[in-house]
Amino acid sequence: MPTHLDSDLLRTFVSVADTRNFTRAAHEVGRTQSAVSMQMKRLEAIVGEPLFERGPRGVALTVRGGELLINARRVVDLIDETAAALQARNLDGRVRIGIPEEYSANVLSRALSAFAKAHRQVEVLVRYGRSSFHMDALERGDIDLAVVFEWEANPQGEVLMKDPTVWATSEVHYVHDERPVPVALYESAGWCSEFATDLLNALGIDYRIAYRSDTASGLRLAVSSGLAIAPLSRSNIPAGCRELTEADGFGLIDSSSVVLYRRPGATGEATGAMADAIREAFRAANAGGAVSE
Repeated sequence: MPTHLDSDLLRTFVSVADTRNFTRAAHEVGRTQSAVSMQMKRLEAIVGEPLFERGPRGVALTVRGGELLINARRVVDLIDETAAALQARNLDGRVRIGIPEEYSANVLSRALSAFAKAHRQVEVLVRYGRSSFHMDALERGDIDLAVVFEWEANPQGEVLMKDPTVWATSEVHYVHDERPVPVALYESAGWCSEFATDLLNALGIDYRIAYRSDTASGLRLAVSSGLAIAPLSRSNIPAGCRELTEADGFGLIDSSSVVLYRRPGATGEATGAMADAIREAFRAANAGGAVSE
């Protein structure tokens, strides 16, 4: 292998490896799908071995690809950290965030990683919970940024993405065919549970409450285990499960948006930088919903 290896190739390679999808990787790196394919062919030519195995549901790393990914990720992370350190001001202080638990792994982790590389001296406080709790906390001044679900047509905050709530079921257990259908709901009453059961009543679907949880992860567990169907945001449906559509006799529970609010008095640069990181993380997550190659 030549001693000089283009870091841009490695960045695209890491993106394809992470998304297992050329189209999603193209969105992340800001290129066309054909350009990403050409880059990966060039990298495979440099390495002298295939890096991916292509299949009907995307791509998987070969053994050689997995070996390269370890060092490629180190190079990309080091470049990003160096660039962030050179460009960013030395911010300090504290940023307090309220966000639905659904976005802790796939969105917030990305935002925190990007933020920490540039602003290591800032203390970050994260609270998970229902949207109503976050809006109350924002009004009291207990948090600086709130990411919430809203179903109004024109939210007053900044819309980060559309993420409707749907009924989800296991792909292998078919509990949605049972009558009464077993359902999993949040332990506390709220608009999500109310909208969900209202839809079932409107459709004339007989149901029984089989499981309750106070977290979205608890509802995902109920669905993936085949215990019940559950109302989940579309982006939060676990692997091995799927949305119940109108073709199944169900349909959308709501057309909610994910909205970012900033406390009016939170004018600090650290808060603004965190808002930027959250905004970019949702943009990347939204782009990741593209169709597989």
